[in-house]
Amino acid sequence: MFSFIILLVVVALLGFWLVGIYNGLVTARNAYKNAFAQIDVQLQRRFDLIPNLVETAKAYLSHERETLEAVVNARNAAQSGLSAAKASPGDPAAMAELAQTQGALNGALSRLMVVVEAYPDLKANQNMMQLTEELTSTENKVAFSRQAYNDSVMAYNNKREVFPSSLVANNFNFAPAALLDIPEDRAEVREAPKVQF
Repeated sequence: MFSFIILLVVVALLGFWLVGIYNGLVTARNAYKNAFAQIDVQLQRRFDLIPNLVETAKAYLSHERETLEAVVNARNAAQSGLSAAKASPGDPAAMAELAQTQGALNGALSRLMVVVEAYPDLKANQNMMQLTEELTSTENKVAFSRQAYNDSVMAYNNKREVFPSSLVANNFNFAPAALLDIPEDRAEVREAPKVQF
């Protein structure tokens, strides 16, 4: 009888221990998904600013239509990349697509800012100055959100890979999450677009 009680206590402790590991993995997964939601908020803010920026620039850059269209097309592609990533945060393919489309958008915005620099009247436009200031602020928030997301992903991946959590993670399909990285060969994308006046 005494050995049965000891066995029952050991089984109960083992059960609580496994539940604790499982709950820790769920908590870590939810943390990186929440961190990705913060990226989503900042990128949506960025996407909302871009049409206003393009409209303000249109009045001054009528012959730079190609540049403006490139920004609009890159924005649309970046929104599609974000939608794919929102459907599956942490998925390596979705994160790669998001990084690629955001990189293309950064490049298009950088080209637009180079063109804007050549137009003193546009640079002095109060609306343009306010939009570029908001865009710069948003770019900084995106960078902070990306760092928070990557930190959460690393914590989750570490938790799911260490023993004994790895046993629970493998048995309950806790898949590894992907970082939101900018490829090393795309150095121009690693910097926020220069929007200073």
